[in-house]
Amino acid sequence: MKHLLYLIAILLSWQAAGQDLQSPEEFLGYPLGSQFTRHHEVVEYYRHVAAARPGQVRLETYGKTNERRPLMVAIVGSSTHMTNLETIRQEHLKALEGQGKSDIPVVWLSYNVHGNESVSTEASMQTLYELLTSRQDYLEHAVVILDPCINPDGRDRYVNWYNQYKNTPYQPNPESKEHQEGWWNGRSNHYMFDLNRDWAWLTQVESRQRLAKYQQWMPHIHVDFHEQSMNAPYYFAPAAEPYHEVITGFQRRFQETIGRNHARYFDANGWYYFTKEVFDLFYPSYGDTYPTYNGAIGMTYEQGGGGVAGLGVITATGDTLTLKDRIAHHLTTGLSTVEVAAGNAGALTSEFRNYYANPGNFKYKSYVMRGNPDQLDALTELLNRHNIRYGHARPGTARGFNYRNQAAGSMRLDADALVVPTRQPKGRLVKVLFEPDARLSDSLTYDITAWSLPYAYGLDALASEAEVPHTLETREPQVKPAFTESAYGYLTDWNSMADARFLAALLQEGIRVRRITHPMETAGQAWAPGTLLIQKGDNRNHPGFTATLKKIALAHSKPLTPVSGGFVDAGSDFGSRSVGMIPKARIGVLAGEPTSTLRFGEVWHFFEQQLHYPLTVLDADFWDRAKLENYDVLVLPGGRGYRRFLTPERKGRLKQWVAGGGRLIAMGEALDALGGEQGFGVRAKAGGPQATDTDAITPYAQGRREGIKSAITGAVFQTRVDPTHPLAFGYADSYFSLKLGNRAYERLASGTVAYLEPNARPVAGFAGSEALKDISGSLVFGVEAHGRGQVVYLADNPLFRGFWENGKLFFANALFMLD
Repeated sequence: MKHLLYLIAILLSWQAAGQDLQSPEEFLGYPLGSQFTRHHEVVEYYRHVAAARPGQVRLETYGKTNERRPLMVAIVGSSTHMTNLETIRQEHLKALEGQGKSDIPVVWLSYNVHGNESVSTEASMQTLYELLTSRQDYLEHAVVILDPCINPDGRDRYVNWYNQYKNTPYQPNPESKEHQEGWWNGRSNHYMFDLNRDWAWLTQVESRQRLAKYQQWMPHIHVDFHEQSMNAPYYFAPAAEPYHEVITGFQRRFQETIGRNHARYFDANGWYYFTKEVFDLFYPSYGDTYPTYNGAIGMTYEQGGGGVAGLGVITATGDTLTLKDRIAHHLTTGLSTVEVAAGNAGALTSEFRNYYANPGNFKYKSYVMRGNPDQLDALTELLNRHNIRYGHARPGTARGFNYRNQAAGSMRLDADALVVPTRQPKGRLVKVLFEPDARLSDSLTYDITAWSLPYAYGLDALASEAEVPHTLETREPQVKPAFTESAYGYLTDWNSMADARFLAALLQEGIRVRRITHPMETAGQAWAPGTLLIQKGDNRNHPGFTATLKKIALAHSKPLTPVSGGFVDAGSDFGSRSVGMIPKARIGVLAGEPTSTLRFGEVWHFFEQQLHYPLTVLDADFWDRAKLENYDVLVLPGGRGYRRFLTPERKGRLKQWVAGGGRLIAMGEALDALGGEQGFGVRAKAGGPQATDTDAITPYAQGRREGIKSAITGAVFQTRVDPTHPLAFGYADSYFSLKLGNRAYERLASGTVAYLEPNARPVAGFAGSEALKDISGSLVFGVEAHGRGQVVYLADNPLFRGFWENGKLFFANALFMLD
């Protein structure tokens, strides 16, 4: 009897709580769409809903942003499902092994990955409310996970800006200030990274924390809510070509099933929409493709609007697009998605099991890699985050496609070789991330077309058609640096970002370090250029030198070799001019116009989150007042506004600073404005042949496809490298570079470090025929001496999206290895 009374009391409390559930308008005190809701208010509403419906809503915080805003999901279901939620989750995860009997689909709705595409967070609150009120029947057949804001830092940046500058109530004229967001816009996260391109690379704290939660659920459907041009109608599935070949027939068909259901509602309301255009399913790091490659129905929904739309804006057709309109559209597709999932529960759950039970019969059964241990460790860290299984090879020989030679070859194997098999639950994802060159069904794509991880991590790799024997044991490196009281100093190698972080930590602690610029032999081994010397005499005035060095070496798992004196067996002795001191460089980085927010963010993130070395951000508006003599190194990130920014006066000031001993690192488009009669020695390379009046006229309908001939959509090229140059210390005589366009520069007469050979072709990805002519034989990286200083030219971007791991040492060399 007591148990019965207890259950009745619980039910009554749930009913009472349910009567207290407020709509977003009731809770916030204003109609949705009449104002933008700040992130803390969104969090408060979700907490209110969870408290009012404890039997149907579970709120889980999965992390924090760089600016300490909470990241959270609401898990929503019927009271029966929520009572058995953990059982449902565990039964569903058995599907990853092709097992389990769960028939309850999991739908994950992700909102506001781009901060100034701000409508979707507003829509998420109404979607949550409707699921718990008018659409409760959907929850009898599905579990829904809502992430109200993937990018709270960016969204609050936009919302706070808009609330500061908008008219009252609002001004729909698109020329008004409230529609003209500035350079530091809200699209990206704190470090100006595009989180919608980071799902696979996991460079950002939001992405890593979100994926850990995602891996706990592995949903059947994942939707990424976006906004596009304010003049565009709504976009929903099915997606455009190219589809990656691993995408199954069911995944393709179900996209259309969902799209047709959306269309039914949009048609009834007289709303415009489009499908099968622009947004493809190829690049693996989006919020639609990454879930797709993990078995889900991954989709992007795009509402017209974005940062220019505000609360209302007059479009090109003369109509006024309001925030209320945008909310209604995202609300409709969100609910429609759950409706379709609930109505097709059996097909979704069974096909998800089939996805993992039948992972595909791929040409390559194993990917085998050897190379720098630090690079291998960095790669396995990424694989661990994705729950991708790997192991170490058994002694023998593997045969297959050699990535470096682009031909059939073999590789000797030992226990240090890494093997990633495709016969595993994440086999399709392995193929997508590791295959030498992904097959394109259409060259018109929305993003880069090459990303193969062996190239990105600078590893010798083989794609084998056989299952290469390996063990799944993982081994943690045991590094115990050797310290002796009688040591003259310590040597350690230089060939990875791990080494750069170690050096940065030493400099931060005031430990003096030298670099060796020529090959030498001592302490029973050979040492390559770039080797670090940490000498006791240089640090005689450092209190606790040995203890500090030991602490840092252990923290960075960095082996040190003690040397007993400065007389070497071969090469230059330690007192030679070829063994120079590495100064603790003072770094300044240009921000604002003319730089790209993304390119600036890559540099900013590199210093603070990868290298852990201080920088000063110099805003473009402050540039003329900055005391350049306070900086040893200045970085100009890529961007399209340098021709306007680098006036003759500013260029002359830069030249004077470099001549006095400064080091200028120019990236991407910044090179365009540095040349010329009054500039430095870099010169744009002449393009391919120009059209003549006898050439055939391209029909208008074919214009875009003809234009792709002059484009390079993120292709990988093998470049030639001068490994004797300090900018290339730690590299061999070739480097695989990710090229993002056909912008090209002439090689330098002296100081060319990496370049494309004439008639170079991509080893992976798409490059148009005319673009190949433009870049033939062009400069990739180079250094020009100017007075007592230097200019470093980085025509390609070694820091692109933070994931091209093998390029980062070039940037570190530009900071620390040049004389």
